Amino acid sequence: MAEEERPALSKHCLRLRELIISGVRERIYGAHLNGHPTTRLANNANFSFESIEAEPILLGLDFAGICASSGSACSSASLEPSHVLTAIGLSQELARGSLRITVGADNTAEHIQYMLTNMVDLLERLRTMPSLSS
Repeated sequence: MAEEERPALSKHCLRLRELIISGVRERIYGAHLNGHPTTRLANNANFSFESIEAEPILLGLDFAGICASSGSACSSASLEPSHVLTAIGLSQELARGSLRITVGADNTAEHIQYMLTNMVDLLERLRTMPSLSS
């Protein structure tokens, strides 16, 4: 049954992934898509955000009921920047600001718009906060 449903699910996820990628690129200053723009899994996108580490982004999204992860699936529990992201040329700073967004069968375009609206507002707020290092 999973094999039969895979083409439709991939098409659904691809449509949502493209909404995420275009929405983040159009609406969020300093966002970098990590990896190839089209040759990637249909259900996920990975971004890095200039001048913001992933942890406060994840906390803000979680507060809004949005699940996301930092880094890659194989290193999401680590505090170190993803070795994969640094291997493809990202600076340590950008790799620390990495956010992985994954979609599935139950997600809708409305979910994506909700996430984008919250993410835009969140990143604008985070960028106005004074740095803990200053």
